[in-house]
Amino acid sequence: MAKNRRPTLAVLGAPELFLRALARDAPGPRPEWSAWRDELRAREAARDAEIAAEAAAGGPGGLNPMHVLRALDAALADDSVIVADGGDFVSTASYVLRPRRPLSWLDPGPFGTLGVGAGFALGAKLVRPSADVWIVYGDGSVGYSLAEADTFARHGLGVVALVGNDAGWTQIAREQVEVLKDDVGTVLAPTDYERAADGFGARGFALDDASRVASVLREAVAVARSGRPAYVNARIGKTGFRRGSISI
Repeated sequence: MAKNRRPTLAVLGAPELFLRALARDAPGPRPEWSAWRDELRAREAARDAEIAAEAAAGGPGGLNPMHVLRALDAALADDSVIVADGGDFVSTASYVLRPRRPLSWLDPGPFGTLGVGAGFALGAKLVRPSADVWIVYGDGSVGYSLAEADTFARHGLGVVALVGNDAGWTQIAREQVEVLKDDVGTVLAPTDYERAADGFGARGFALDDASRVASVLREAVAVARSGRPAYVNARIGKTGFRRGSISI
């Protein structure tokens, strides 16, 4: 623990357990920090208002991804677990979704290792069988583990997968097209993932109507709670929400 740095206090243990213990035992808020906390709250509130305004706008060529994700946030139960596996759609989700409790957000980690979605969801559902387990997929990442819909169906594990489908590797394309003027390798087909999920024994939902987002998510949750996996293929459009993010 002291190989690269010389800490005043070195602690060996699981980071999440240490942070929870630290939060429990740390002294209360310091009065001199109140102005700083108020500034942070104000900035977060302003950002949330901006997101709400953008979500109300239509998504060119499809559903507005923020509208879809805000509907998902509204549908989350208190014991929900969110598994994030994707690029642009999942990065947008990180601004919108609010995990309901600690240890309820699982993602590919700092290296962005796509393909973890189904495996993480399988583990989460087995550990918390009564919880609603959601996988938030991009249409690129869902290809890595789409066949695991068969695994969920065979074992009666009702998870809900939401696929943000804009027919592209958008997180890569954003800067690649801007800098290199070429979309090579970033274009996908607008695949009917809901039909593929049906073939694996799951229940597939095609979603392309903004007025039906909330009702489709509710129906998907009901299907999952009955023990059958549900896959929602949301046809989303391109937005400028994450313009400037560099992922080449």
